[in-house]
Amino acid sequence: SQKRYEEIVKEVSTYIKKIGYNPDTVAFVPISGWNGDNMLEPSSNMTWFKGWKINRKDGSSSGTTLLEALDAIQPPTRPTDKPLRLPLQDVYKIGGIGTVPVGRVETGVLKPGMVVTFAPVNVTTEVKSVEMHHEALSEALPGDNVGFNVKNVSVKDIRRGNVAGDSRNDPPQEAAGFTSQVIILNHPGQISAGYAPVLDCHTAHIACKFAELKEKIDRRSGKKLEDNPKSLKSGDAAIVDMIPGKPMCVESFSEYPPLGRFAVRDMRQTVAVGVIKGVEKKAPTSGKVTKSAQKAQKAK
Repeated sequence: SQKRYEEIVKEVSTYIKKIGYNPDTVAFVPISGWNGDNMLEPSSNMTWFKGWKINRKDGSSSGTTLLEALDAIQPPTRPTDKPLRLPLQDVYKIGGIGTVPVGRVETGVLKPGMVVTFAPVNVTTEVKSVEMHHEALSEALPGDNVGFNVKNVSVKDIRRGNVAGDSRNDPPQEAAGFTSQVIILNHPGQISAGYAPVLDCHTAHIACKFAELKEKIDRRSGKKLEDNPKSLKSGDAAIVDMIPGKPMCVESFSEYPPLGRFAVRDMRQTVAVGVIKGVEKKAPTSGKVTKSAQKAQKAK
């Protein structure tokens, strides 16, 4: 019915405004999956519905059906212009080939012949080949899940949670500490400085200490409510300094979003979520540089 449709549009519009989206950019389409109304073709059962219209910065779209609304979705632009970041999901040893790390390209481009650095272990080597679904690639782009063969690196040298990057273009580094904005979702007691839960950030799973609670903030506006709070409870948002318990590679959310958001896990549940505002990188030390990396660097 038109009345119910208008009721839903009003309620959902209010909600999406609250979480920071503009309702004008969202298509509202009344459908019936059971009867097929407005799915692929305009329905004669809803003569009151005159179609949907959305307005975006890059132009407006209009239509009647769900299919048209799906076709009007703009694919996201992939961050190929940023330096390479590829968090490792696994590392395999394949007979006759060698060491093959596997992971998803989050930013940048991975190509055979590139010299990559793995952080936080600080191992630098050459990429011999890149494959996706058993097909060799000339380049891997953000969103691609790939395996790539690296020379002179053992499966013991690198592991899940490490991050690969271009050794010549802002290579990833170990984080000494980082400042985060966190929202406490579900904690039975209070969280104070010294709390050390496990952080799940990209593919890394490492205990991190809440070293200093810097300020409590309003979770919607971000305005400061209190300096150096003694503790945090469920529902609170805060700016916190954190220190990893083991070597870890993270980035600020503004520079590399997939490496700058995390979940805080404790007692087998998600206690908090957060984004990283700034990272204090450890001073780079001379790590392992394989012979193939040295050759490739000389050739260039």
